[in-house]
Parts: sequence; structure tokens; C-alpha cells
Amino acid sequence: MKRKRFTETQIIGVLKEAEAGMPVKELVRKHGIAPGTYYRWKSQYGGMSASDLRRLKEAEDENRRLKKLVAELMLQNEVLKDVNSKNW
Repeated sequence: MKRKRFTETQIIGVLKEAEAGMPVKELVRKHGIAPGTYYRWKSQYGGMSASDLRRLKEAEDENRRLKKLVAELMLQNEVLKDVNSKNW
């Protein structure tokens, strides 16, 4: 897998520069990114601040943890149903 060159905080910094009025051509040349990358970042991170990004990452981590917990509980439930049906 390709290594990420920019962190989310750096991406937000680049987008803030664009919001401050820097032309997109100059911005992408300065940071060495493609215009398509800039517009993808803008659609994904546009209007976010660093604290918003942190909350989003925390919510994603919690969601991932809860999904794993639900999957484990469903597996235990299926095993118990299987064991219970064989006892009778």
C-alpha cells in the first residue's frame, strides 16, 4: 500500500490556505500535489477544523470497536443456539 504523504492536519492546513485566497494552481504547485488531489481533499475535508477531524476519528474508532463487539456477541449467540438445539 502506498504511504500517505500528508497527515489530515496538514491537509486541513492546505485547504485553509486555499480559503484564505491563494489560487489553486499556485497552491498545488507549492505543495507538490495534483489538482485532482486538492479537489478530492476539498470534498472530503472541506469546512472541517482540526477538532472536527479529531472527533470524527474518535467516532470512527468507537464505531469500529462497537461493530466488533456486536459481531462477537452474534457469534456467541449462534454457538449457544447450536448447543441448545443439540441438547434436546
